[in-house]
Amino acid sequence: MLSSQPAHLALTDAQRFQLIISAIHDYAIYMIDPRGEVASWNKGAQQLTGYSSEDILGSHFSVFYTVEERAAGLPQNALDIALRDGKFEDEGWRLRKDGTTYWASSIIDPIIADNGELLGYAKITRDITEHKLAAQTLQASEQQFRLLVQGVTDYAIYMLSPEGKVTNWNAGAQRIKGYAAEEVIGTHFSNFYTETDCNDGLPERALATAAEHGRYEQEGLRVRKDGSTFWAHVIVDAIRSELGDLIGFAKVTRDVTERRDTALALSRANAALFQSQKMEALGQLTGGVAHDFNNLLAVASSGLQLLTVQFPELESSRSMESIRRALSRGAILTQQLLSFARQQPLQPETHEVNTLIADFESVLRRAGNSSIQFDIRKSPAPVMVKLDATRFETSLLNLVVNATQAMPGGGKVTIATEKLTLRDKTVGALPAGAYAKISVADNGSGMTPEVQARVFEPFFTTKESGQGTGLGLSQVYGFITQSGGEVTLSSEVGFGTCFTIYLPVDTDADAEKNAQSADSKQRSETVLIVDDQLDLLDITAELFRTMGYEAYTATNGAEALEVLERTPQIDILFTDVIMPNSISGIELAQITRRRHPATKIILASGHPFPALTSNQQLSKEFAFLNKPYQLSDLAKILRSKD
Repeated sequence: MLSSQPAHLALTDAQRFQLIISAIHDYAIYMIDPRGEVASWNKGAQQLTGYSSEDILGSHFSVFYTVEERAAGLPQNALDIALRDGKFEDEGWRLRKDGTTYWASSIIDPIIADNGELLGYAKITRDITEHKLAAQTLQASEQQFRLLVQGVTDYAIYMLSPEGKVTNWNAGAQRIKGYAAEEVIGTHFSNFYTETDCNDGLPERALATAAEHGRYEQEGLRVRKDGSTFWAHVIVDAIRSELGDLIGFAKVTRDVTERRDTALALSRANAALFQSQKMEALGQLTGGVAHDFNNLLAVASSGLQLLTVQFPELESSRSMESIRRALSRGAILTQQLLSFARQQPLQPETHEVNTLIADFESVLRRAGNSSIQFDIRKSPAPVMVKLDATRFETSLLNLVVNATQAMPGGGKVTIATEKLTLRDKTVGALPAGAYAKISVADNGSGMTPEVQARVFEPFFTTKESGQGTGLGLSQVYGFITQSGGEVTLSSEVGFGTCFTIYLPVDTDADAEKNAQSADSKQRSETVLIVDDQLDLLDITAELFRTMGYEAYTATNGAEALEVLERTPQIDILFTDVIMPNSISGIELAQITRRRHPATKIILASGHPFPALTSNQQLSKEFAFLNKPYQLSDLAKILRSKD
């Protein structure tokens, strides 16, 4: 009797399972008996390995492994691990029937009967070659990217967590910021910001902006490990997952300090050039007007003199006196204009800046009132300049008056001097060299940028009508530039103003002044004078004392040695060479050199040194002075080395 049941319902569970396994094409699913021989084979296994069931059934599954893996016992080791641990899983290269290889992912499970008997193993294998190659390509790409990033030294390139903590660090970041990777990874990136920027919340705003808009870009000061700062160009990009979740930030920083300094220097140079050209044009115009005005004044003055000659009764009239005062004021105005135009006659002489200011200090103080404090800070070293002292004092007074007028309610004026060396064109168009810097600063009302731009122009003033000519600062500018210097100002509204004068140092006079200062320092030294002529001994001792030395005397060599033993701090031995019936000056010098090598030794004689000894080495060892000598000769040899 035929069954009316459908064929698929008549199958047993085992038959259904076998049909399912046989139908799978993407996985090789087969059984291995306890000896490791293939006991079953599905279509997926045939498709993957190229073996048919007739080819492989009964063969040991190690045929799928490479020669090296078989030699290493890997197939049997896989079965042992599967039996021991209940599963074995690995990836590796496997062989097809035609000898080609593929990257396989394999799982081996032991099959155990209810009574605990090992029936065999179930093995599932999948070809994941494409996945493996894609992973290798990605790994190689990531490695190349890491090498590329690490090889960049001009840019700091690193990652931040969503909270702002550093997660990696390239070589450029270490070079620019000074931190090694192990020092900085895990720390917050706000460590690179100045304290002011941190207090203002700039690091947090940078991340918030990048998170919201995808990117944040800015330039500003950043801090290195050693505390120094640099000007940085910064880009922060948000990094998001495929789902759009924020997973961190990419940060790129470049040190653009040099570029910024160059741009600022160029801007300053252009501004200085424009200002120089403007002042030059104003100077030429003003000079021409002043000369023409001077000619008109000369005609008027000469005509006035002729009138008084022809009409003597006009000499004492009020009208004539008014005309004379007007002509006098016109002459003064002309001189002020010529001063700005750098056409005034100057009488330059060498002066020491601190001395000039000290001599004029009382006048400067009287320019203010009881509510104005004065602080004069002089450079410790003398500074020699060549200038017209009277014009310099007038310029200084103009600056002080300008400062006091900016402080109607009282304040402080600071006058400071300094000697410094400038690089080429760092201040206006001044060439490189040594300069005297004289500054006059106040803590008054200050100036707006618009006022600063015009402050040196003639007739420009912010005072009310009738309270000034507007020529004071233009006179200062004209005199200083005519003297080869430069005058600058810095000012801020509400905080005060500082005018700074730069004048070239008179290097020859400065060197001489320094030498004199060195002499003055030496004059606190002690000298032992040895001579058998008492009159000469006394006058020489007095000569040294007038130069500030403490003088000891001795009439012969033996006495001199006793003084040296009693007074070992003798700095200079000044001895006559020829001393009869005693130790000669040369012998005394040699003994002194052995016993007191630090003592400077000067020999003196009316005879030339070669006539006193045949030992030419002595002329190199000791200083020698011919009698009679001048004070300048003595001072020169005292300054020289032995």
